[in-house]
Amino acid sequence: MKNKIIPYKPYLCELAKQLRQNSTLAEVILWNELKNRQLLGLDFDRQKPLDNFIVDFYCKELMLAVEVDGDSHDYKYEEDVERQQTLEKLGVTFLRFDDREVKQDLANVLRGIEGWVLEHRGEGG
Repeated sequence: MKNKIIPYKPYLCELAKQLRQNSTLAEVILWNELKNRQLLGLDFDRQKPLDNFIVDFYCKELMLAVEVDGDSHDYKYEEDVERQQTLEKLGVTFLRFDDREVKQDLANVLRGIEGWVLEHRGEGG
């Protein structure tokens, strides 16, 4: 697998910790499905610092970021696009899901992540 290490700014560690302690309901719901290698045996981190940013969930093995976009993202669209483009240049792939989608149709969200993983797992490694 790729397993490229992406350095990050040290000050982001404390911010990531705060974000973990103040997760949205959708983030908690999705984390309960991703933690402890429950999804296809993959190791996901929550609120993971990468470069100058923090992503909601990150699988280092696949360089896959999973984002849950809630109301706070409605006002930060350009910021989100810039962040995603910067991290994509470093090799990170993004899957984005709406907050409501996670809360109301979790099975479909998990199928989406699993489908991407099964399609891309063998690439690059």
